[in-house]
Amino acid sequence: MDSLTSAGLGARRNEDIALDLLKFVAGTAGVGRPIAPSTGFSGSAGPKADEHVTQLLDLYTRCLKAVEGKGDRDSQPG
Repeated sequence: MDSLTSAGLGARRNEDIALDLLKFVAGTAGVGRPIAPSTGFSGSAGPKADEHVTQLLDLYTRCLKAVEGKGDRDSQPG
């Protein structure tokens, strides 16, 4: 616990940075939001709450890996 208090006020943990990145990406891309109902025909119900949670947890994992520099190296052109 002493290491956290002695780290200084300007130091941030990777988890905190990843959470901020998650909030930005989710808000910008609309991840985790229910689909707004529209008039007319609808094919099927939108994703359920547990699917939203799974999407957000997957996105947080990806954000944390990006912050730590351990991104998806397989998907990057090489």
